[in-house]
Amino acid sequence: MKWVGRPGAPDKALHPEIVLGFHDLCLVQPVHDDDWYMGSLYDDGSVICWAACNSLYEALRGL
Repeated sequence: MKWVGRPGAPDKALHPEIVLGFHDLCLVQPVHDDDWYMGSLYDDGSVICWAACNSLYEALRGL
């Protein structure tokens, strides 16, 4: 799983604890992190996240 925050900032590898897939989108909660990350889920199982939310509720509403 890779976090690609803002343009120009370095990508950050995250280790997922929970992954919820919704077709091509997913929500991920990394190990030891209370935030949820929204991103794209690819056929090979890789995830590129591009948005962060403070709670699962907020993340689900963002889908």
